[in-house]
Amino acid sequence: MRTSLSRPALAMLLLAGAAQAQTPVGDTLTRARAADGGFISWREHIIDDSEVTGVPFSGSDGLVMGDIDKDGFEDVVSVHESDAEYDSTRFRPGFVAPLAGHVRIAFASESPGQWTNITIAEAADAPAPEDAALADMNGDGWLDVLVAAELSHIIYLQNPGPGARGEIWPRLILPMTRNRGSYIRVFAADLDNDGIPEVTAPNKGAQTPGPEDYARSTPVELFRLDGDPLDGNAWQRSELGRYSIPQNAEPVDLDGDGDGDLVVGTRGENRLVLLENLGGAGPQFAERAIGINGPAMAGFNLEYADLSGDGRLDIVGAAGAGLSWIEQPARKGDAWNSFPIGSFSPDSITGMELADIDGDGDTDVMVGSYSRGLRTGDGDASLGDPLGRIGWFENPGDAKSAWTRHDISRRKRGMFDKFIARDIDRDGDIDFVGTRGNSWPYDGVFWLEQVRTGEAMAAFRRARAVESDEVPLP
Repeated sequence: MRTSLSRPALAMLLLAGAAQAQTPVGDTLTRARAADGGFISWREHIIDDSEVTGVPFSGSDGLVMGDIDKDGFEDVVSVHESDAEYDSTRFRPGFVAPLAGHVRIAFASESPGQWTNITIAEAADAPAPEDAALADMNGDGWLDVLVAAELSHIIYLQNPGPGARGEIWPRLILPMTRNRGSYIRVFAADLDNDGIPEVTAPNKGAQTPGPEDYARSTPVELFRLDGDPLDGNAWQRSELGRYSIPQNAEPVDLDGDGDGDLVVGTRGENRLVLLENLGGAGPQFAERAIGINGPAMAGFNLEYADLSGDGRLDIVGAAGAGLSWIEQPARKGDAWNSFPIGSFSPDSITGMELADIDGDGDTDVMVGSYSRGLRTGDGDASLGDPLGRIGWFENPGDAKSAWTRHDISRRKRGMFDKFIARDIDRDGDIDFVGTRGNSWPYDGVFWLEQVRTGEAMAAFRRARAVESDEVPLP
């Protein structure tokens, strides 16, 4: 039987809906539920920022985790472009020297609230660092750091071992990369199974590509090591392909044959390419198209999981105005069918990480966006502008069905470029470590604690009393 609301009841319902729409995202009561029935909300904790440490870095981007000092706790290696106007050679008001970039380590401890932060490279060694990778390059059992610098080169930073927290890290700028373009990503993996990692990096040509850069092709590069990694002559460079603004060259065994392939993303061509590892010395690769039946992917950040349950890795990435996943076909050369996950519109999707957030046994997605306004103040940003946002998409069980979006926070400033899923507080649920840029002086490294409660709480608890404005959805 159909019923109707009285006018007063309808008016109250409309007012409640309007009030909810005007509530800042972080202050909205969460609707997300875990498999155990608890409500899921999030609490922000600062790991590293300029206000806490007094080191004037900003423009936080790449992030990797590993046990750098071998004390049993995973540490955080992060890179910071130190740019106020997407030009790391400029001066920032209030400082007397140009800030060209920082590579930082946050050493973990038994307590998730205690971190020891140091800088291992900065300025001319790390001009506008965009990404980092960890690998034991010299075979001494300690993780070393490789950094891609947008303004110039790739630098190798050798872990000094027991003195990692206090000693200077020996270093080498790979000579064949110096002043050759703009390295935006870097990865390390043993692609030919010889026990020595190879390094891959896309060279996008310029930090801020112009029309002339889109009109030319720049390389995806492979660096092989034979000897002491601090000896420039021990490194050999080769080109694996040339593309318009390549921005990814990520090792992943996409075809499941036991060796690492490379997935290339190209901004200028707005497509993905598979470089299939053919094995042998070198190693050798063959280029394969990843043809998508659906919105194209440029592939700056990608994640991989078997979402369809067929035993083959699928790919998750930003596509069109939203987030999608593409299903790997059973037969090589067939199209990858695209399925939508969701959208942050008008906010643009940037960073993402896959994890079982709600503990129900399937793969969900944590996502961050990229604010497009001022980087040093909220300015006159409006609700309809692309702002800094964090949220997650809940897997419905059948990944080809509709996913549910859970918004966590929306601020006028924030670029959430990278997330890593970890149980930081060791309480049995998934937390996330992330970087934040576009928000000076609030840039840096943070972690999001997943909080489960019997009653619905505000979606987000901020770490700072003074912050960029938290705002409603548009």
